[in-house]
Amino acid sequence: MGKREKQKQKHDRTQRGRDYYLQENDTAQPFSSTSTLSPADNEEEEEEAIDDADSDNNNNEQHPSHDMPSKFLLYQQSVQSPKGDISYLQKFFLMYVGGRVPLHLQEDFCGTAFLSTEWLRSDPRKTAIGLDLDLEALTWCLENNIPKIGADGFSRISLFHGNVLQPLQSKLVEMDPEELVRNISLSQNTENLQVDVLESDVPTSSSAQDDKLTAKNFPMNGRDIVCAFNYSCCCLHKRADLVLYFKHVRDALSTKGGIFVMDLYGGTSSENKLKLQRRFPNFTYVWEQAEFDIIQRKTRISLHFHLKKEQRKLRHAFSYSWRLWTLPEIRDCLEEAGFRSVHFWVREMPDTTEITRTEGFGAGKDIKYEETTSFQQQDSWNAYIVGVA
Repeated sequence: MGKREKQKQKHDRTQRGRDYYLQENDTAQPFSSTSTLSPADNEEEEEEAIDDADSDNNNNEQHPSHDMPSKFLLYQQSVQSPKGDISYLQKFFLMYVGGRVPLHLQEDFCGTAFLSTEWLRSDPRKTAIGLDLDLEALTWCLENNIPKIGADGFSRISLFHGNVLQPLQSKLVEMDPEELVRNISLSQNTENLQVDVLESDVPTSSSAQDDKLTAKNFPMNGRDIVCAFNYSCCCLHKRADLVLYFKHVRDALSTKGGIFVMDLYGGTSSENKLKLQRRFPNFTYVWEQAEFDIIQRKTRISLHFHLKKEQRKLRHAFSYSWRLWTLPEIRDCLEEAGFRSVHFWVREMPDTTEITRTEGFGAGKDIKYEETTSFQQQDSWNAYIVGVA
């Protein structure tokens, strides 16, 4: 067998390993958004499985397998549902601003900018800006998400590496133009096969070193919508920082009017140690919430993935230190930052003490959010908070 045939065989095996995890995901959502995670039905077995993953995960990081899916891909499949979020974003804009079609989106704490890239698909006039501190996630987006949009994708989205508290100092993420052209071509040729690039295949990218390519000096339209999803505002622990962030958002919105939308979860179960899991065909997603400090209102959230095919676990694939804000606190901070009105859209989630283990996308995904000014405490709830400028 010739060298070229051997390389092709190896490539085909790699592609099969990737495809195993690639499935349509129009309905998956964060655990408190529109899907259901269920309590681990055997805590001792679950603990043992996750604890055993420590050494496996360390080995995975040192010797990445070409068959191992990216943690960003697993996150997108199990946590995010950009189509559902975008549907609500457009609805909120038409309700509270109206008069025009929203075209310009900014996604803060964007990670892999999965929502931003989905935003671009429906209208060639749409643009998106993503901002995040994680350069690795932004790079993964450039390599995996944007090429699937088409040849004009890179001209309609700008990703910035920086802090949401200092957005104008963030740097445009750049890559080799020849590499980007190659990726677009590969994506167009393999889109029907739903093939993704592994993390180990991602070339080095960096934030722009030229100060001219900071957000301060980068031409951008006033945003119609700014969003911060996946409970990202809980990463800001101080009230002063939350108000400062909301002021930056207010400044970024169009002078013609715009909205800011964030999500938040709560309920009695949110202030206790908690572990929930959700089965997918090829992996299990585990949400682990540590003890809750009632004085600082802080907890630590860890996301784990149990991979069935490899019989491996990615422990602490993502970990966050969160302050769990209350709805009135968020409203007060938005008003202090200059938003003229604040609206709450809330939905009750299944009771964590009663739900049973589910397969696939879980139960209750069709329950809708409703606007309300009063909501009685429940075991678990999720909310969209809309600030109107």
